[in-house]
Amino acid sequence: MDKLVIEGGVPLHGEVKISGAKNAALPLMASALLAQGSHRFHNVPRLRDIRTMQILLKNMGAASEHDKVMEIDASRIGSPEAPYDLVKTMRASVLVLGPLVAKYGHARVSLPGGCAIGARPINLHLKGLEQMGADIALDHGYVIARARRLRGARITFDQVTVTGTENLMMAACLADGTTTLKNAAREPEVCALADYLCAMGARIEGAGTPTVTVTGVDELRPSSCTVIPDRIEAGTYLAAAGITGGSLRLTGCRPDHLEAVIQKLIEAGMSIRAEGDVIEAAANGRINSVNVKTQPFPAFPTDMQAQFMALMTLGSGVSLISEKIFENRFMHVLELRRLGADIDLDGRTAVVRGVKHLSGAPVMATDLRASASLVLGGLAAKGVTEVTRIYHLDRGYECIEKKLSAVGARIARVKE
Repeated sequence: MDKLVIEGGVPLHGEVKISGAKNAALPLMASALLAQGSHRFHNVPRLRDIRTMQILLKNMGAASEHDKVMEIDASRIGSPEAPYDLVKTMRASVLVLGPLVAKYGHARVSLPGGCAIGARPINLHLKGLEQMGADIALDHGYVIARARRLRGARITFDQVTVTGTENLMMAACLADGTTTLKNAAREPEVCALADYLCAMGARIEGAGTPTVTVTGVDELRPSSCTVIPDRIEAGTYLAAAGITGGSLRLTGCRPDHLEAVIQKLIEAGMSIRAEGDVIEAAANGRINSVNVKTQPFPAFPTDMQAQFMALMTLGSGVSLISEKIFENRFMHVLELRRLGADIDLDGRTAVVRGVKHLSGAPVMATDLRASASLVLGGLAAKGVTEVTRIYHLDRGYECIEKKLSAVGARIARVKE
């Protein structure tokens, strides 16, 4: 098992190319199940989760290749099943459920796993499919879904769900009639999926708003698209510039996907300039402590909470960080304390009192974004920090140690 060894205290300077978004690529890959033929996806990141989805699709009979372009051919689906040994490692595997039921009338998908950041039940997915006419059963940890043909329905989500919106939006594309999704997720990744489905021949209106309307068609055709930039990766590198007192130029970005994060970093005292697909960020002295509350897009993203908390550990005062999406997403707090952070928890709010410096220590990653926060802490800390269990990190950050090394970080991946 690998670990990262970081000798901190070095300001980062230089340019970082942002990769394609994992959370956009995964639903795009699942959507290939809706149309026979070759789908082509550009700018797909090389990540552990992407490889897991490839294996999952291959097990069903969908051939895929990933060189400079990923090609997926779903012409020969023989087994509409997502087994536990794959789904347990990545919650996004559940995204195959909607396409399989819509296209093949049957799916057997294991209940999902992924990062242990709180309860993320798929009951909203199942309730929506039932409203569309699917018969749903749970059998020994598997969801069994059947439908001769799904039918349009009016579905209101009890809470905003990104994967639920994506799953039902894909299912509705081949349903008989019109489906309306109320309280739908508005994330850029949802919009990117809708754009691709429309390129395949789907009829979707309202993506990016709380109401999405899908008029079913008889069939879809394969197409091609470019995966949008990873806004969370970009936000993480912006925080890296701030926490190390450096300056970074990020290329291949979508600044409009990062407005809430950028605004908070400006409040924290950073200089940020965005133009086209470039964001330039620089720290200006000690970071100001600011308050943050995570909410669905377009508000501050939960996937940036841990990284922003790492930045606030060096703030000039007290920061209140409230987690409103997941109830168990503060597992990085204990590890940041090992680096010298002063953080107390009050329910779903972290009280972060800024310290003048962090100190290197051995720390253990508990989930994907917690891993990133510990790397940020290690980059700023005096001395050596060892981050273990970085397989979490490999699920969502492409070549992070190489990208950081290129801008001056003293970081190395070594075998434990």
